[in-house]
Order: sequence, then C-alpha cells, then structure tokens
Amino acid sequence: MARAFLFVLDSFGIGGAPDAPGYGDDGSDTLGHIAEFCAAGAGDRKGLRQGPLVLPNMSALGLLTAAKLATGRLPAGMPIPDRVFGLHGAASEVSHGKDTPSGHWEIAGTPVMFDWGYFPAGEEAFPATLVEAICREANLPGILGNCHASGTEVIARFGEEHIRTGKPICYTSSDSVFQIAAHETHFGLERLLSLCQIVRKLLDPLNIGRVIARPFIGETVHSFERTGNRRDYSVLPPEPTLLDRLIDQGRKVHAVGKIADIFAHQGVTRMIKANGNAALMDATLKTIDEAADGDLVFTNFVDFDMLYGHRRDVPGYAAALEAFDRRLPEVHRKLKPGDMVLMTADHGCDPTWRGTDHTRERVPIMCFGPGIRSRNIGLRSTYADIGETIAAHLGIPPGRHGRSFL
Repeated sequence: MARAFLFVLDSFGIGGAPDAPGYGDDGSDTLGHIAEFCAAGAGDRKGLRQGPLVLPNMSALGLLTAAKLATGRLPAGMPIPDRVFGLHGAASEVSHGKDTPSGHWEIAGTPVMFDWGYFPAGEEAFPATLVEAICREANLPGILGNCHASGTEVIARFGEEHIRTGKPICYTSSDSVFQIAAHETHFGLERLLSLCQIVRKLLDPLNIGRVIARPFIGETVHSFERTGNRRDYSVLPPEPTLLDRLIDQGRKVHAVGKIADIFAHQGVTRMIKANGNAALMDATLKTIDEAADGDLVFTNFVDFDMLYGHRRDVPGYAAALEAFDRRLPEVHRKLKPGDMVLMTADHGCDPTWRGTDHTRERVPIMCFGPGIRSRNIGLRSTYADIGETIAAHLGIPPGRHGRSFL
C-alpha cells in the first residue's frame, strides 16, 4: 500500500493569481521577487548568504516550470536544470481568503467558499463590547494593543508595559485573526492558553478564523523573543477534509508542526510539535521512518512565513529556501516503493510587497517518488486537486472538490 508525505512551505507563492487585483496584490510574486532581489545583490547578507537564489533540488522538481506557468516568466538569475523529475505545475486558490486555514483546508480538498469576519483598520481594531467581554470572562485589568500590527513590532511597543500591568497584548492583521501576546513567566503560558480558549468562544459569532497565542520571554525591549510555544485555535473546517476521510478509511494522519492546530485537531491521529524549519524537517524524517502503509505525513514549514515573509526579510527568506532545498535529498533517501512526496504552499507572503500581510498568489506543485514519471500537469484551478491526488494515491474514494492529476 502507498504512503504520502505532504509538505506545505508556508507562504511560498509564485505569483500570477488571476484574482490578485481584488486583494490589492496585483504583481506580488514571492519567489519571483526574492530571485530578482538576489540576482541584483539585494539578497546578500554577510555571514548568511550571497548571490543569485540557487535551489537545485526544487528546480529539478519543476519549480521554475511552475513559476513560468504562473507568471509567464522564469525567476531571475536562477540556474535552469538539465532535466525535470516528477509531476510539476501550479495551482490557483478558489477560497475567499488568503490566510493559513483557507489555504490548508483547500489543499486538503475543502475550499472555503464563505467570507471570514475581519477586524477593521483604525485606532481601535476590536469593538468595545468584545474587549469588555474578554476582560470580564478572563478577569483581566484591560488589554494593550487593540490594533493592526506585526507580532515583533507590537511586543517591542507594549512588552514592558505588559509586564508592568499584567494586561495582555491583543492585535490583528488583514487576516481573520485575533492574536494575543503575553510573557511566558510574568503572565504565564497556561494562563495565556486559557485566555485564548475564552476568546475563541467569544469570537465564534463573528466568524473569526483563528485565535493565536504568541508567548514571549525577555525582560526589556532589547531582549524580548517569541518562543516556540505558539498555539493556534481554529474553527472547524466547513465539511470533512482529506484528513477526516483518511481516518474514516482506517488510515493514520501524522500532523507535524502546526497542522493539527490549523485543522482544529480534527482528522489527526498523531501530533508532532517542533520549533523552526530545521527541527520540523528532523521531525518529518523521523515520522517518515515510523509511518505505516496507507498513512499521510503532513508538515507545515512555518519559518518562511512567520520569520521572513511577514518581516519582509528577503535575505532571510532566500537563505531559508536554500537550507530547505539542501535537505530534500534526505527525504528522497527515505522513500520506499509506492511513496509519494507532494510539496506546495498555502498562499504568498512576498517580502518585497507593501505592508506585512499575506499576498494572493498561485502556489507551486512538485510531486515525486519512486515510479512517478516526469510530467507537466499545467495550471490547476484549485488547490483541492492536491488533496484529491493524495486521496487517489492512497486509494480512498474521491471527495466533492478538485480532481486528481495522477
């Protein structure tokens, strides 16, 4: 029986989304702009990396072909491989959002065809009635922030006051999200997680996609640092996903990283946590060894988005891509006959774009394994084709959305 390994490179968009103008993202291109900056020397950082973006393994798996399908052009300065292996193409998103749950759920065969609730930009992001309810239910003296902000910026701005007053830092973004930053020891990690659960219930009527706990440590603005104990509290997907369908067929789903949180822990047999791309890859390789016939190993590599995309760090993003690419041969060496690896992304987060939010882009599809021949699968009209391909590979009945490209 087959096994499947699904890797989401969080935010690794390749541009060209046909509906990008409607999101204010016309021209955004995470891969293309990183490559362009690197080719021009703007991706250099002393002690980290320099020169053009070089991703030999992903390029040999069809990344450049996917980028050309998405945008009509090849990424600047990237060496073109002599041969391309495996199935490769690009996919457009049909879900209404450009957020993490929408992208992952659609990858798993369940597009989001409703509109999320959002908090408006302005002096105060959250309505007074909601703030009052949170403070009452959680016995808080008040909150700090109450604004649209990036995580590192808002902690630097309010962290010392938070330690002094005990008020949690609450903020949002253009995503459907309510984020809470609090100190792991002064406020307490368990208290922060309990607060997030209270807020999750209060936000259900507003159709807000996620509440995210953002714990940090340090004593001053100069030493604050977010920890790996982030936790996402998501609403349930609107209908059964690929993960649920696999469980119903007696298969196992190994969720590495934040996958379990994204799916509200539904359709997950086993949860494996790790902090950072390197540790996530280590955990994934170990889980590949442990996975049985018919299993799915599903990993989100979060650093691309969290550390580099949102922070608009081109050299950091480029270096993270090159580090990930260097480890792909380790994955290949683990594969057995019947195995399939499928790599993709959930949205874009162009580090050269205005603002600090996600960008509406197409995503790459790179699929390889023993016995999988090279073929261009073209432009796919929905990410759901990815989930349906895994369903077909693992031999379970097809779902309602998408079409396998096997």
